[in-house]
Amino acid sequence: MRAINFNAGPAGLPLPALERARDELVEFGSSGMSIMEHSHRGKEYEGVHGEAVALLTELLGIPATHQVLFLQGGASLQFAMVPMNFLPKDGSADYTLNGTWSEKAFEEAKIVGSPRVAATTQDPDKRYTRTPKQSELQLDPKAAYVHITSNETIYGSQWHQFPDVGQVPLFADMSSDFLWRPFDVSRFALIYAGAQKNVGPSGVVVVIARKDLIAQGRKDGVPKILRYSTHAENNSLYNTPPTFGIYLMRNVLAWVKEIGGLKEIEARNRKKADLLYGALDRMNSYYRAPVEKESRSVMNVVFRLPSEALEDRFVQEAKKQRMVGLKGHRSAGGIRVSAYNAVSVEDIQALVGFMESFAKANG
Repeated sequence: MRAINFNAGPAGLPLPALERARDELVEFGSSGMSIMEHSHRGKEYEGVHGEAVALLTELLGIPATHQVLFLQGGASLQFAMVPMNFLPKDGSADYTLNGTWSEKAFEEAKIVGSPRVAATTQDPDKRYTRTPKQSELQLDPKAAYVHITSNETIYGSQWHQFPDVGQVPLFADMSSDFLWRPFDVSRFALIYAGAQKNVGPSGVVVVIARKDLIAQGRKDGVPKILRYSTHAENNSLYNTPPTFGIYLMRNVLAWVKEIGGLKEIEARNRKKADLLYGALDRMNSYYRAPVEKESRSVMNVVFRLPSEALEDRFVQEAKKQRMVGLKGHRSAGGIRVSAYNAVSVEDIQALVGFMESFAKANG
């Protein structure tokens, strides 16, 4: 019996994607070897690579103005690559802060150049309970770009409506809510997302960027391996890519298409969020959800119990029910439910039932 996996990342993967990998693990097709053993220059792997790009393009409706890249190093490397490529030495970029990961992206940009904080929702206790409002954005029309973190895994806040930033290119770290719903890719000049939440295993980063932006990226003083243009010119095959990770991502994308695409994924995710937040609001004398309602994350639901001792007991009792990954991040505490695409509605129903019985037994 498989566990109900609420880990924040690496997270659970759809069972059909894993079963397909199991069946093809030793021999891919009739090639006589595993996909992990194939050259990244060979036709077998290039077919998988091309299919992953094509599926992503189809599912998101990525326009011809944009290019898909598969990179390595996690979103944390993108925190540095973005300003290295696009933050001029004598210019600035705007960053919105709504949690730990947006802070980290901003700190990396400070090493490269002179970014500025266009908005922050940090409270006096140095916590975050919401995303910035449009009216709070203090944007520089001359900024090289505006950077947002669409979903914050630690504090559980999410942009449900993306900001209007005028003519300035909009960049987004979508690591923890990429592919949770359809969205208009053309609004963004650059998107990056670690695969290990909704798309695949750890080790792969998806980048979707405007081709003209990639071409304009800095080259002077930037090593070739850290230029987006290098990877774009080589179809993400400049060096050996994480071939098995991209193969497994292909499996996940094929599963998304098979079950009905991103509209079906969104319907499932909204139902899961309604069930879980509905339970939290119904039992608000016991469970406390700190994030303001309009900023509540569909992907990462955080809440507190009356005491840390009860939170520890909640996590331990849940493990006995084969529910794992519920302990909140070490910097925030509490409980965190990461309800990514592979988490089913039935998984959330089981969790809600456990929450109800735990509150009755420990109230």
